[in-house]
Amino acid sequence: MEGQKGGSLMSSAEDRMKAAVVALILDSKTEDAIRLLSRWYKVSVPKLGVGVFEGRTKGVAAVYSQNTKRILAAKREYLYDPFVMVHEFYHHLRSTSGKHRGTEKQADKFALDFIAAYKRVASSLGPGVSP
Repeated sequence: MEGQKGGSLMSSAEDRMKAAVVALILDSKTEDAIRLLSRWYKVSVPKLGVGVFEGRTKGVAAVYSQNTKRILAAKREYLYDPFVMVHEFYHHLRSTSGKHRGTEKQADKFALDFIAAYKRVASSLGPGVSP
């Protein structure tokens, strides 16, 4: 059955969306990926940028500012890292829902789920074909 773990040759709509997000980011179309995520989850689109927030830079690839609704990557290359961008989008999603922002562990799990969906969809398409 579609959408169930393990068995289907066809990917669920959610898996296809997640795979598309990862593919867009890998293709340097992060703004498109963030818009897709925002539309899917029905939240505002956060701004993207490169730089640092004062006091939150040591060993951090990117941060999300709830005040400015902005994902800020420490270096430009992090804008094209699906794990980093989806992780930070999770913080945006949680903050705009009015719920607690969630933990880093939850944000990591959220991002890893997108990467796993990308791999599932890619493997269902066959060798040499990406989502």
